[in-house]
Amino acid sequence: MNPMPGYTAWCLAGLILCAALLLLRRPAAQLLRLALRSSVGLAVLALFSQVGHLIGVSLGVNLVNALVLGVLGVPGFGLLLMLQWMLR
Repeated sequence: MNPMPGYTAWCLAGLILCAALLLLRRPAAQLLRLALRSSVGLAVLALFSQVGHLIGVSLGVNLVNALVLGVLGVPGFGLLLMLQWMLR
């Protein structure tokens, strides 16, 4: 019994995996950065929901608002506040 074909298959699979990781490195890093920024945005929304009622403003704590904050940052927070004001 020759063990070489099994090793060849594992080596080929490893090379394909390495090539896929090299090709997808930048999109994966961008998705990770978006996820981190959106989680910070979700935390900001949660904190704002605790104190927002004191000034009479409330924003929903949900994934869409967190993604807006993750993509746009502080201007996105202003955009969400303006949209809340316009729709009221």
